[in-house]
Amino acid sequence: MRAARLISLVLLLQSRETMTAAELARELEVSERTVYRDVLALGAAGVPVYADRGRAGGYRLLGGYRTRLTGLTRPEAEAIFLSGLPGPVDEMGLAEPVAAARLKVLAALPAPLRDAAHRSGQRFHLDVPGWFGAADPPPLLGALATAVWQDRVVELRYRRDREVTRTVQPYGLVLKGGVWYLVGRVGDDHRTYRVDRVTAVEVTADGFDRHDDFDLPSFWSARVTGFVEAMLPERITVRLSPAGLRALRYVTEPPAARDALAEAGEPDERGWVVTRLPVESLDVAYTMMLRFGPEAEVLEPAPLRAQLADATARLHALYSRR
Repeated sequence: MRAARLISLVLLLQSRETMTAAELARELEVSERTVYRDVLALGAAGVPVYADRGRAGGYRLLGGYRTRLTGLTRPEAEAIFLSGLPGPVDEMGLAEPVAAARLKVLAALPAPLRDAAHRSGQRFHLDVPGWFGAADPPPLLGALATAVWQDRVVELRYRRDREVTRTVQPYGLVLKGGVWYLVGRVGDDHRTYRVDRVTAVEVTADGFDRHDDFDLPSFWSARVTGFVEAMLPERITVRLSPAGLRALRYVTEPPAARDALAEAGEPDERGWVVTRLPVESLDVAYTMMLRFGPEAEVLEPAPLRAQLADATARLHALYSRR
């Protein structure tokens, strides 16, 4: 465990040049005291780690010191090549640099691990688009990816109800469910744009400074949560049989199913439970509840219950015919 941590510490210093003890402790998930001990151990082993004093100081490697990746285990080596699954990388126009990096990693690996790329590629494949989604990437994705990498301001034409023009600082690209999204800063706000609705891109010569406190994964997670909550504003009260509970994840959206399971009361003697189910609207809820069949009963609101009772009576009449 400690040997792996020491290798990680050296690789962190190789990639970031200078890091404080606090930064290293945070990355390695250890205490600063442990970092101090590890640095002493590396020095004793001949690794030239130097400490710069002062407020802007930290630890760095002297003389362009580099280490080969001889400390990798087989699972670690194979995981490296899993991180380069080709689809999204190709769509952003990064196939050549990623291929070059893979070759360099392969050259640095010890001989027994050089089949890692082949083993990973033959065991895992990422097929990003949904079943009924377009397989071709948006035509302007490459230009946007270039702007993201170079921190260049872009002029976008974007199609919604009508076409609009926006000056955007492109912070990042997100691939969600086979759809690419651009996250960019406009004025004081961060906004999200579907890349397939971008009709024109001009990458300007103007650069921009990223805000250090912006974190793309955190922003996207919050945006998705807010979007789901906005899409499920209504609540209905239902009774679900054991079979109805099992069907929740197939009939409703995953966030709605999670909320309903979290709010479910104690089961009665037949195993039925009462819970509150988030829905997009009562019209959508009507169609959704029909899919449960006899495994669910709407208790509230009364209009939805009456609507389903009428549908049940009509179904009974239809199937009672000889």
